[in-house]
Amino acid sequence: MAEDLENGRFAVSTWSLHRLLGPTYPYSPDPDKSAARKEPYGPGRAALIEIPGQLAGQDIGRLEICSFHLPSLDRAYLGELRAALDDAGILLQTLLVEDGDPSDPRTAERDIGWIAGWVEIASSLGARNMRVIAGKQPPSEANLMRAAGHLSWLAAQAEGSGVRIVSENWFDLLPSPKETNWLLDQLEGKVGLNGDLGNWAAPEKYAGLADIMRRAEICHAKADYNRAGLDAADYGRSLEACRLAGYEGPFTLIYDSPFFVDEWDGILLQRAFIEELYQGKQRAIG
Repeated sequence: MAEDLENGRFAVSTWSLHRLLGPTYPYSPDPDKSAARKEPYGPGRAALIEIPGQLAGQDIGRLEICSFHLPSLDRAYLGELRAALDDAGILLQTLLVEDGDPSDPRTAERDIGWIAGWVEIASSLGARNMRVIAGKQPPSEANLMRAAGHLSWLAAQAEGSGVRIVSENWFDLLPSPKETNWLLDQLEGKVGLNGDLGNWAAPEKYAGLADIMRRAEICHAKADYNRAGLDAADYGRSLEACRLAGYEGPFTLIYDSPFFVDEWDGILLQRAFIEELYQGKQRAIG
């Protein structure tokens, strides 16, 4: 496994720590929805601004922040959060914008304008990427074309900001490599791919991942769990698909399971699994 990536090969998404963080702030382009504080996972035990220090303590150098984990969008708070990242030596890999639908014929223009407003926030935090939803509508030609047009416009708005727009093989618009590759081809490199290992269903997903991960710049390395713990067979095949595709980017450790009371235990188990898998492959090659 390549070790020459800036700040290492591993990142953690704040989604993996959603019980630790507790409250969410569901920002949305829908004026009928409130972004007021909610506690779907309880009151939490740590503030977002503490997470960079915790990452450094686990020897993980990259972070991804879900938009709904930002308790404030005020410049003063964003400055404090960036200082916390800098002080801990943590690279903000991605700001994940968790709402909006560029494929919806009714609301796409409203939504893409709202999404574009997050570019300044991502830039102020020092994020390298901003992950956006490609679309939630069925993958008709019209919906795909609509999404492509709006994402192209969004990429133009981000020029000069230092923030790379990326999307993900997620939701109804991108159910397979066919639609994912078509959209990326239309965008001609203006928008990158965050490949997610957990968004498509097995067994078809392994061949699908081997196809799209050749184009991925970052990866959500989500593991599934069953009664025996981490589903090693599925995780191993998903990661092998990445290797076969030639993916050499960072792995964002996505933990979403009740198996561990302390979410860090699940996150570190995933890191150890990936390290052992890749070291085993290197030994076999050597």
